Amino acid sequence: MVKQRAEGPPMARHVETFLEMLAAERGLSRNTLEAYRRDLADLAGFLAAAGTNPADADSQALRDYLEHLVKGGLSPRTSARRLSSLRQFYRFLNAEGIRTDDPSSVIDSPRQGRSLPRILNEVEIECLMLQARRHGGMKGLRLIALIELLYATGLRVSELVGLPLSALSRDMTYLRVKGKGGRERLVPLSDPATESLAAYRPARTASLGSKAGAEAEKWLFPSRSGSGHLTRHRFGQMLKQLAIEAGIEAERVSPHVLRHAFATHLLDHGADLRSVQQMLGHADISTTQIYTHVQSERLKSLVEQHHPLARHPAKKGG
Repeated sequence: MVKQRAEGPPMARHVETFLEMLAAERGLSRNTLEAYRRDLADLAGFLAAAGTNPADADSQALRDYLEHLVKGGLSPRTSARRLSSLRQFYRFLNAEGIRTDDPSSVIDSPRQGRSLPRILNEVEIECLMLQARRHGGMKGLRLIALIELLYATGLRVSELVGLPLSALSRDMTYLRVKGKGGRERLVPLSDPATESLAAYRPARTASLGSKAGAEAEKWLFPSRSGSGHLTRHRFGQMLKQLAIEAGIEAERVSPHVLRHAFATHLLDHGADLRSVQQMLGHADISTTQIYTHVQSERLKSLVEQHHPLARHPAKKGG
């Protein structure tokens, strides 16, 4: 939820009203709302140094800000995301009658190349699984369940760690997941994921004990964190440590990399793009199409390395 509207300068009130609108009409998460808040605060800081209020800024002031971001070393991708935040804010001001124009409408987005998602291959995923199974006790069973679930479903990490126990079907063959914008989707579970959950749940119950409160009982992966469930940050740390143990470079492994691996490996084995879109929870299939580019790049690399007619540098003396 957005913080309570603060009394203060008009700009601060406009930002709070804007964030309240995003929360109410689009159901954006707290993290996303805070990202909008940071983007607008950064703009306000830059314009304040020039003696300008963001609510009164013109197109040239916004161009100066974007140029400042580029000179500061911000990537085109991040600059484009910042511009998207500003556009939505100024459209809101215009729609509410606070401004009669939209200064962001005439600004072009920074050019950016389309970066392909990093993934692990199937052998590397299996190495992670095998290493996780070497961990004992409840924490080991939890780690296996987390990884099996993530690779079987492609959930966003926030969706995974924040799964309520009620999201799991009685026979543990599918999950009911609430994703971005409050959209719900059913995600089937693989046999290994179901088996890992069947092994983990008794250990989870035993670890909670009789003194566990209703808040801890609510989550599939409870913890002592403020949220009552395992945090994204902690799960990321667990994965990095597991990668090191499995002999994989830690920087190559993250929850999002496993989500990418899930989608890419599904397509490799014949799944259709629309089904992958539904399981990932993408609102637009164009977002899912990035994984077809991953396939194309991998096939191109495979041909260049192994096809007998592929071009190779001429051998010396040949």
